[in-house]
Amino acid sequence: MTEPAPPTFADDLAARRHPTVGVWNRLEGRPRTTDFNRALRAEVRDPLWLLTRQWQLGEFHGTDAGSPVTATYSVTPSRPTRFRPDGGPPEDLPDDRPLETMAERRRLPFAFGPEEIAFDLRLMIGYRWLKLLGQHKLLGLTLNFEKQYIDRYPFALPDPLHPEDEDVARLAHPQVWAMLQTIAGRRMDGYRLYLHVKGGGDADDGINTIPLLHHALLVNLGKRLVAWFDALIDQPTGPTAGRPDGDATWAPRRLEHCFSVSASVPGGGEKVLTAQEYPGGDLEWHAFSVDPGPKLGGPKPPEKTLNRTVFPAPVRYSGMPLPRWWALEDGRTNFAAVRPDSTDLARLIFLEFALVFSNDWYQIPCDLPAGTVATIRGLVVTDVFGQKLWITPAGAGDDEDWQRWSMFTLDTIGDDHVPADTDLLLPPSVPKVADGPALEEVLLIRDENANLVWGIEQTVRLPTGEPRRGGEAAAEVVAFRKRLAEHATAEEDPPRAPISYVAMNTIPEQWIPFIPVHVAGDNREIQLQRAAMPSAVDGRPVRPRTTLLRQGFDDGKRYFINEEEVPQAGTRLAVSYNRTRWRDGRVVVWLSARRGAGRGEGSSGLAFDLLADTPPVTSPALPGVL
Repeated sequence: MTEPAPPTFADDLAARRHPTVGVWNRLEGRPRTTDFNRALRAEVRDPLWLLTRQWQLGEFHGTDAGSPVTATYSVTPSRPTRFRPDGGPPEDLPDDRPLETMAERRRLPFAFGPEEIAFDLRLMIGYRWLKLLGQHKLLGLTLNFEKQYIDRYPFALPDPLHPEDEDVARLAHPQVWAMLQTIAGRRMDGYRLYLHVKGGGDADDGINTIPLLHHALLVNLGKRLVAWFDALIDQPTGPTAGRPDGDATWAPRRLEHCFSVSASVPGGGEKVLTAQEYPGGDLEWHAFSVDPGPKLGGPKPPEKTLNRTVFPAPVRYSGMPLPRWWALEDGRTNFAAVRPDSTDLARLIFLEFALVFSNDWYQIPCDLPAGTVATIRGLVVTDVFGQKLWITPAGAGDDEDWQRWSMFTLDTIGDDHVPADTDLLLPPSVPKVADGPALEEVLLIRDENANLVWGIEQTVRLPTGEPRRGGEAAAEVVAFRKRLAEHATAEEDPPRAPISYVAMNTIPEQWIPFIPVHVAGDNREIQLQRAAMPSAVDGRPVRPRTTLLRQGFDDGKRYFINEEEVPQAGTRLAVSYNRTRWRDGRVVVWLSARRGAGRGEGSSGLAFDLLADTPPVTSPALPGVL
């Protein structure tokens, strides 16, 4: 009798005779006692293999060195004491305000040529003056000082039927005209009184007073008014050479700030630091370069040298690889997730430092006073064997040597083969500045179709001091001029043909053209010159309404911008108030211009030789250079 064949695994699986068995390979402890200590050790039975791996990777290669125990350094800090705007004379650098104020401050625009603006500030100064009179019981007298000062320093109300050119901005905007009607004859122009007193006059000039009783008091109050407004908003103290508008550090051709500061260095020398391309905003150390040019003179001696002995500590950061073998990191930083490109050198250097050399670095604490230039005179490190090692700067050598490596050091203007500067700069700046809304905003864009650069006045400042969208303000001015033209034209419009020839179409009046011209004495280099478009109403040149584009306009001067300052992406300029607190709690307010990135190219739609269904009233002309 034949025995049946034994069941196969497939038969057992189909009949479900045995459950499915999963297989895992893992290392786990199998304690035979109630004590789990040995089971949790995960003992390795072949330590020679571990030693061989460490020998293979070079961990047993010793170095003739010891770990640092103490470090002694000597540092001499020096505060910058002199300031020089680009193209201006040097002056003392005040220590009661941040350096951003000196570097960015602009003069407040109270007038555009013959046109008076900034009614908000004028009203504020006038209100302050009347408040000073009220505090000294001068408003209730029979002489009625309030009425006299309002009549002496009034707000002029333009004639809406026969306006002058400077009255258009006041009459075209309804809110400006309504404000003028409200304050005319009721409030005084305090800025005119401020100018009178600041120019050497007395506050009671032209006022009916009792000389022996009121003269001395009014003169003192006038001086208090001037001191109050000068401390309220920081402004340049006077016109600078080549800058009659007083915007000392702003370079109109380069659309950025340029200035220099100087400080003493050990040995009696003077170090000049120049910010050549400061766009505004955060003022950091890397905005400066060492300037070997003319000195600013008058530096104060450096402060007392600081000698400190501290304890070095290894560099630590979150997720740092552990320096010991067979140790597990916390995993908070995944270096495998960092995927740099082949050209991303900064990220590659950081990864090499983090994975290979991070445990070779030590840090030592060094507290320095803010707003100083620190000269490191020496550093001595003592190791565990008691040996002392004099540390020299790693970034020493020529300033542009390709083998030189350094951090937080300044470059040098001019010759490349000069000794590198190893001093540490801590600018006298503030960590935070509150920025107000943009009072003026200009976009400089390239228009390749028209072969022009346009300065688009995105935001303009009304005579009341409030910002307004440039397109809305321009539309109100055009509508007002059209009403004036229709009111002045009494005769009927002559018959017209169904179509007419138009030499050039109209462009919104907030678009200011800049045409390319040759630099004087050069047939190749190009610069941008401000031009003008004809008005859509009467054909007169359109005037810019922002101080950024009005540079030299009121003085009849031409305005040029370097061609490279308007890249393909464009440039954005903005004027706004800034406010911060200095170290002593003093509030500092200033008006500044700042530069930022643009929004790319654009097109104005400028076209020539057109056929239009409805002819314009006047025939436009080609752009004319201002």
